[in-house]
Amino acid sequence: MPIKADLDAIDWKILRELQDDGRMTNVELSRRVGISAPPCLRRVKRLEDEGIIQRYRALLNAPALGMDVVAFCLVGLNRQSEVDLKAFADRTRGWPIVRSAWMVSGESDFMLHCLAPDLGTFQGFVIEELTSSPNVDTVRTALTIRQVKDDGLVAI
Repeated sequence: MPIKADLDAIDWKILRELQDDGRMTNVELSRRVGISAPPCLRRVKRLEDEGIIQRYRALLNAPALGMDVVAFCLVGLNRQSEVDLKAFADRTRGWPIVRSAWMVSGESDFMLHCLAPDLGTFQGFVIEELTSSPNVDTVRTALTIRQVKDDGLVAI
């Protein structure tokens, strides 16, 4: 698969290190990738400016914060025009329980990653919000048992 960005081996090392630990200092990052701090900082800035590094965030421990239910919802719409797809995508942004959403191909139109404090809250969302939304035809839910892998979004 061709790579769309012009990256050398040092850039890849920077991306790998930052994906593992986005809080490290530039000095530590430069040490790990084997270059001095000023060019390392310039490279990180270029990767940010080019949109390769989109943002930084803290990964929170959901159960420690009382969010014990992780579920996925596969949503099928009655109509799949661009206007209808955009309207549903926009609606997902207003649901705090939906932590990420993808438009997908196949039997469903969207896959929603949901996080809730308990089963009742999740069920309430599915029944009162999701299934009653305009243009929603089908909703299939899958409750998770445990996460078995989380290696970041991009394999480097």
